[in-house]
Amino acid sequence: MQNILFSRRQIIACLIGGALAIAGMPNAEAAPKYTIKVAYENNPGEPIDKAMHEWARLFKDKTKGEGELLLYPSSQLGSKKDVMEQMKMGAAMVTLTDGAFFADYVPDFAIMMGPYLGKDYTDVIKLSNSPWFADMSQQLDKKGFHIIAANWLYGSRHMVTKKPVRTPADLKGMKIRVPNARIQIEAMKAMGATPTPMPLAEVYPALTTGVIDGAENPIPVLYGQKHHEPAKYLILTGHLDNVTNLTISQKYFERLPADVKKALVDTCLQAGDFMTRVTLEAEKDTIEKMKKEGVTVIEVDRNLFREAAKSTYTKFPEWTPGLYDKLQDYLKTH
Repeated sequence: MQNILFSRRQIIACLIGGALAIAGMPNAEAAPKYTIKVAYENNPGEPIDKAMHEWARLFKDKTKGEGELLLYPSSQLGSKKDVMEQMKMGAAMVTLTDGAFFADYVPDFAIMMGPYLGKDYTDVIKLSNSPWFADMSQQLDKKGFHIIAANWLYGSRHMVTKKPVRTPADLKGMKIRVPNARIQIEAMKAMGATPTPMPLAEVYPALTTGVIDGAENPIPVLYGQKHHEPAKYLILTGHLDNVTNLTISQKYFERLPADVKKALVDTCLQAGDFMTRVTLEAEKDTIEKMKKEGVTVIEVDRNLFREAAKSTYTKFPEWTPGLYDKLQDYLKTH
């Protein structure tokens, strides 16, 4: 009986000792303290998805496993509007959000998604580093949203259509999908088309059923969403250099410790540089893929579209007077 009791004591001691040894192992990963959901509409494999994975890796490394980004591509958490409503309430969530989506909160922000705002994407990034942008961001904080980084090149936006387009006049009567953002609606109208707002997830079936005649987005997004399958013409308008923002709930951001905040911002900026490189490479590669899949690529005289689009900037009386000229002057002197 004593031998049996002794052996039981030995077994228990061994189990306790083993558990303590495992807990003390340096390679054992503790559960993350700060878990943040990242919602986006794009599909796996697109440049934005690759950049999100890079950001998640960098953030985890920087926080030594205390921080974790959970990625939800393909609109898994609902539309952008749904996600932003949750963020405003303080949910631990991040999404990519362009200036046009902030217009309901800070009207002047919409201009960042204006057509042909600068010579290329570098001008848009220059504006995002300006004192004007910093002031807009502070106003946005008060509305419940905090911009983590504004250097993610989503891409230069072009169109895919079901018939050839070479001039703004060719767009007359064509229904072109745009995001549900007023400035992008006005820009498409100014260029001659009938803008048709709808969520990204609904565009492919709308193209295949003839509800719309085309769509616009960066080339890798058009390809990733398979919009080139029903719309066989790629029109290289380059009407918008889309640099996007990564945005988090201001309420949640305020609750994070200073070192985690810094890690989130620093790694987001790093991932933004990564995103820009991947996007520029993907644009070239994807045009070749589209050609091989039967897409006709049409180079247009962008000056014609630029001139047509200028009237967009006269449609926003709620903006600070002279806003467009102010930003153009900044670009000329910086």
